[in-house]
Amino acid sequence: MSFTSFNLHPHLTARVKAIGYATPTPIQKQAIPPVLAGRDVMGLAQTGTGKTAAFVLPILNRLLPGRRGRVRGLIVAPTRELAEQIHVAVGELGGSTHLKSCTLYGGVSLSPQIQNLRTGVDIVVACPGRLLDHLEQKTIDLSHLEVLVLDEADRMFDMGFLPAIRRLIKQLPRDRQTLMFSATMPDDIRRLTAEVLKDPVTVKIGHAAPANTVSHALYPVGQHLKTGLLMELLKLTDTESILVFTRTKYRAKRLGQQLEKAGYRAASLQGNLSQNKRQDALDGFRNGSYQILVATDIAARGIDVSSISHVINYDMPDTADAYTHRIGRTGRAAKTGDAFTFLTPDDESVVRDIERVLGAKIERRTLETFDYERPAPARDVEFARPPREQQRRTPPGQGLIRKGAGGKEIPPRPGADRPSREGSQAAATARASRPVPRRHR
Repeated sequence: MSFTSFNLHPHLTARVKAIGYATPTPIQKQAIPPVLAGRDVMGLAQTGTGKTAAFVLPILNRLLPGRRGRVRGLIVAPTRELAEQIHVAVGELGGSTHLKSCTLYGGVSLSPQIQNLRTGVDIVVACPGRLLDHLEQKTIDLSHLEVLVLDEADRMFDMGFLPAIRRLIKQLPRDRQTLMFSATMPDDIRRLTAEVLKDPVTVKIGHAAPANTVSHALYPVGQHLKTGLLMELLKLTDTESILVFTRTKYRAKRLGQQLEKAGYRAASLQGNLSQNKRQDALDGFRNGSYQILVATDIAARGIDVSSISHVINYDMPDTADAYTHRIGRTGRAAKTGDAFTFLTPDDESVVRDIERVLGAKIERRTLETFDYERPAPARDVEFARPPREQQRRTPPGQGLIRKGAGGKEIPPRPGADRPSREGSQAAATARASRPVPRRHR
């Protein structure tokens, strides 16, 4: 089967050939025909399966004949990095169509985005929070929308964007085509699928297990020995480009700094970075300036680098689905890759779930050159969390309670119960949708 069998517009067929696409991937084979036919589609596919082209090509094909300069295609993505990646794909695949696209996301000024919208665009790729900002300020008109895509839906829900998505959908034309793509299928997505998709075609590709081009290994180790084991593992491993996952933003930052001090070309990618620094880390990882990228799950959405040789789980993911999604970034494009995971006693239940998905036991490995007997320090100085992460959260309205010397509770500081920046846009959206009680004089 080739791309010519889809009967795309000649401009698109020529563009696909010029880029070098020869044979459609499984998700493209199954998703493109129903999307071209105007059907709603629920696509389940892990990273690296070619799903971006599976919805971008049909959207371009649909919008080619119509009136230009008004928003007829909307693609919603959870992170700035993924939004930019999709925007680039639209430009590459639609280069000869003269259809225009732009991105809308937070962390940068509104003014250039407003100017782009005023000049006229056909496709908008947006993050939920910033898109709602534009809708509230009436700087975007979605009344002519024909196609809506919710990409990486599971991650948007993980980030707390479900209220924002529901609010957004209420403001869109009902007569539209809706496509949803996700790596996993939690209950929230099942419910949303029933609400917003009309008689959808479900396409499920490579969802049950990771790619068979990836080999897996577990390294049992104490929490306090992880950094030392990582350094030793890097010395003994012939690596090209390595993606390291941590559970927290703070840990990603500190580990990236330690790798730099050890002489590695390393960078970190996490939610507290400015957009320029995030883009620099991604671009440097893609072009080889950085050999190692340390990232959190949320920040890593949108990393599309085909040459990643190793994924290292410094911290075990929370679920088997998250594990599958993480390691889907290696072993891509018919290449082989390795997935190394550091295993602590607390992680055994997740490992059992992962092994059930794989259908086999994962090999446990140790390094003969590493000292596993080094005792844990009295205090975890290396990766001690900042004070705010040590606080115990209490029910709403009671603030944050901190522990002082001798276990004495310290009253909360004013404003101490504010949410972190990551996901704060979604929280603000949820608050904005609540009715405001009237005051009686």
